[in-house]
Amino acid sequence: MHDDPIRDWTADKTTFLGKRGAGSMKLLRSSALFGGMTLLSRVAGLVRDQVQAALFGASAAMDAFLIAYRIPNLFRRIFAEGSFAQAFVPVFTDTLRRGSRDEVRDLLDHVAGALGSVLLIITALGIAFAPAITAVFAPGALDEPVKFALTTDMLRITFPYLFLISMVSLAGAVLNSHHHFGLPALVPVLHNLTIIAAALFLAPRMEVPAMALAWGVAIAGVLQLLVLWPALLRLGLLPRFRIDWRHPGVRRVFRLMLPTLFSSSAAQINLIVGTVFASLLVTGSQTWLYLSDRLIEFPLGVFGVALGTVILPHLARRNADEDRDGYAATLNWGVQWVLLLALPAALGLFLLAEPLSATIFQYGRFTPFDTRMAALAIAAMSIGVPGFMLTKVLAPAFFARQDARTPMRAALKTVAFNLLLTIALVTPLWHYKIVGAHAGIAFATALAGLFNAWLLWRALRRQGHSFAHPEWPRVLRGCVLGLLLMIASLMAMQSQVGAWGDLAPVMRVLLLLATVGLGAGAYLSGIWLAGVRPRHLREPT
Repeated sequence: MHDDPIRDWTADKTTFLGKRGAGSMKLLRSSALFGGMTLLSRVAGLVRDQVQAALFGASAAMDAFLIAYRIPNLFRRIFAEGSFAQAFVPVFTDTLRRGSRDEVRDLLDHVAGALGSVLLIITALGIAFAPAITAVFAPGALDEPVKFALTTDMLRITFPYLFLISMVSLAGAVLNSHHHFGLPALVPVLHNLTIIAAALFLAPRMEVPAMALAWGVAIAGVLQLLVLWPALLRLGLLPRFRIDWRHPGVRRVFRLMLPTLFSSSAAQINLIVGTVFASLLVTGSQTWLYLSDRLIEFPLGVFGVALGTVILPHLARRNADEDRDGYAATLNWGVQWVLLLALPAALGLFLLAEPLSATIFQYGRFTPFDTRMAALAIAAMSIGVPGFMLTKVLAPAFFARQDARTPMRAALKTVAFNLLLTIALVTPLWHYKIVGAHAGIAFATALAGLFNAWLLWRALRRQGHSFAHPEWPRVLRGCVLGLLLMIASLMAMQSQVGAWGDLAPVMRVLLLLATVGLGAGAYLSGIWLAGVRPRHLREPT
């Protein structure tokens, strides 16, 4: 701990407030740092998925684990980095800017106490009613007693992860508000490494090997908490859990949090809808959809989440300062970068769906047929990448103003849209036993993501926000030219390679790296030829 916390508080607050004209928070640098740390986590996550696919394949046991993993993750997105973070960060930022050290500590202590007590109750209920929860989220498993029992047992092990990771996310929100983005973005690497270790070393020693994955999730939550909370201690902000539901800060956070339960979790709710429908399809559907979601999460986490996480406290600061021009410039900067990054990411995932699936997953028990099925889901889901990433930047524009109702209404419409579309697409495919019915779930999720982003965009326009910017025409021309060159280069490369699954593993990796590099180079060349330069993408000050 620091020797002089009062001095450190003064220094931290001065740094946080900064000078408006000097651009105290370097958005691009912070986004790059967060994205870089997240990239390490995503790479570790891909290795984890490779290990899981090779050891367990697209099996009933793997499907059971993924259901047991997704259910607490749904609540995690609500009570951790989703709804809670969106509500807590603006309130904490406002107190940090205007209040004393004691007021900041008091707010954190009471919010931690309220959140922790709610999570303990939910965790206890989740463990007690695990069979009922499994029946709701995986009705297809009711006809398979062994799979149902395995899913229920795994769920009882994974549910405490909800409490642990939510406390981790509370620490991350506090650190992000102090512009410490690196460590919170890095700790998920530990999560992935722990599950990898469980799969490699614990699974062979268990009667049901896949059960080791569930234990890996629980252990990972403990380790992440042990790593991240000392960072709060160094800031002098380690929470002391105090429960007072009448505390004004708690009431303010939870009042904002209630409407964000839907708005920040629409994508996760849509994934759960997909999980329910996939439980009615052939064995392996859960795994194929999960792997497609993991690949989509790669650009979303590295770019979309990074931009959204960094931009929220900055927008909150602009709003607190009543700096409307700075607020608009910050949001437009975020949207500009999302489009520059999301469009090539979506196109690359679509065109390289099968090469990616074969190179990353086709080992051990993961067969060429599994590769094709996963590729179908990846291609279908990739269409929604721009929508998913735009939502990560547009939603904070409302939360920074403590307007949670508008995103909530958009999210409710999105969930309803996704449910109806999933029913319309998947029901006939399931009825006629068409191979690849799970891709209908992925496609519905993708369209719902685009729909959600459009609703938020329209709401901002109606509230008077103008997305007009003098550099937009140049940037859009660069995007179009870059995408055209990217399509030509990737298709030419693909025509020379043939069937990726038939290649030796090392050759797959080398060719995939070369292909991705070629596509990225072609895209960047198009942007450069259109006249886009770094100064045109400069962050607002």
